[in-house]
Amino acid sequence: MTTTLITGGNKSLGYETARRLIAEGHTVWIGARDASRGRAAAEQLGARFVQLDVTDDESVDAAAAAVEAGGGLDVLINNAGIIGPRVDPSNVTAADILATYDTNVFGIVRMTHAFLPVLQKSSAPAIINVTSGLGSFHAVHDASNVASTIVTPLYSSSKSAVTMLTVQYAKAFPGIRINAADPGYTATDFNAHSGTQTVTEGTDAVVALALQGSGGQTGTFTDRNGIAPF
Repeated sequence: MTTTLITGGNKSLGYETARRLIAEGHTVWIGARDASRGRAAAEQLGARFVQLDVTDDESVDAAAAAVEAGGGLDVLINNAGIIGPRVDPSNVTAADILATYDTNVFGIVRMTHAFLPVLQKSSAPAIINVTSGLGSFHAVHDASNVASTIVTPLYSSSKSAVTMLTVQYAKAFPGIRINAADPGYTATDFNAHSGTQTVTEGTDAVVALALQGSGGQTGTFTDRNGIAPF
């Protein structure tokens, strides 16, 4: 049986990913900062819960120890993310960028560092980093893509970093499938539910990557239609 941990798994894309993977037979850990919300989501889904704040080293290390003690891990889905301050680009500060990167980028570094020893004990380990087309050079220069119409220096640059970090980790750890998944323009709190896709459609890429098993692709930028240009 495959065991999967999803950060930020108590709502939206994380919750739907958990629901779908449980239906596929995965044992799922819901990682969430808010213990009451995380436990409630886990109970609703039939998942396990672990308190997890990806911006806190001690919290991440404690979660890794708990998951290992609970039987180990096969798939890590780094889903937790924030949009960052919604300010005019002329007013963006270094502190704003640090706060956004602390969750979206540094959080993935913390999680990867802490969970590598656990994942390396799996026969089919995988890491899936949830990124965005808003961080894709190809997408933001494509006039037919909604990403080209949105200006978000903080969020977009953080997701570019996530995708490149994914590629570099994939090169560094060839024994682990490590991919970046773009949900696409999905109706979530991030966009005041203006997205054109449902959360189920938005989780297609993540779920497909999680179900690949050993021998699957690695080092890719993938959306619900498959490997995409970055």
